Amino acid sequence: MTAWMVRTGQGPAHPNSGRRGTEGHEGGPLSRGRGIPRIPGVLAGAAAVLTLACGVGVAQGADAGTGMGTAAGGGVSDTPGGHSAHGAHGAPAAGSSVQGPGGGGDPSRSDEAAAAGGSSWMRAAGVFSPPGSFVRSDALTYDTRLVPAGARIEITQFTDPSGTRVGARLRGLVPGRAYGMHVHTSPCGADPAAAGPHYQHRPAATADPVNEVWLDFRTDEDGDGRAEAQHDWDFREGGARSVIIHDQQGGAGERAACFTVPFGPHGRE
Repeated sequence: MTAWMVRTGQGPAHPNSGRRGTEGHEGGPLSRGRGIPRIPGVLAGAAAVLTLACGVGVAQGADAGTGMGTAAGGGVSDTPGGHSAHGAHGAPAAGSSVQGPGGGGDPSRSDEAAAAGGSSWMRAAGVFSPPGSFVRSDALTYDTRLVPAGARIEITQFTDPSGTRVGARLRGLVPGRAYGMHVHTSPCGADPAAAGPHYQHRPAATADPVNEVWLDFRTDEDGDGRAEAQHDWDFREGGARSVIIHDQQGGAGERAACFTVPFGPHGRE
């Protein structure tokens, strides 16, 4: 089994626990975050749906050649796999299908998906708000000092026969700060423990970035961050349901925020 991940440092494995407030993980990728539109407030509208013209999924924008493009209506999309079913950058090509905006009543959320020829692409974006807010959100912040209400998150998944790549972009967090983040097994809830333990490709007593999806990151001077992880395996159906943001990297840390994400073996044959 092989896995690729940009990390700031290597540390010992830690016990994998579903207990509230404790996670075993080590350092993750550091990169300047950009690309998520600044739309203030929890009531921000959903981003426009990825357009599929003439049977080909295209994320248009100035950076489309790098797999980062602007979707119709101004929302920024990221195709973390970097290649379509035909080997070009962008979303999978002919035969694609799209899931429109919406997240079970969350007006701040937008989801997009496309699949063709054994490859697939998924994007989920949301705006953080505290549990119990008047406006429902699938992105929950448990510590508004670290993840303020109105901060934004975007998660992408690209899957093809060679494996899965997961990307993350965040905006509006504390500037110049390190955060931990991992894929978890259950949807978010008012209790931070609701998301369960780290998703693991194979059950193990310890946590490590080869068997799990680690997306640790550090924000830039604007509070923006991004991360990416790649594996030669895919998620089990219904096995991965969220990402948790932690207050620190490289050891035990509190769960600062959670975003429910429809991870899955989209389109793989």
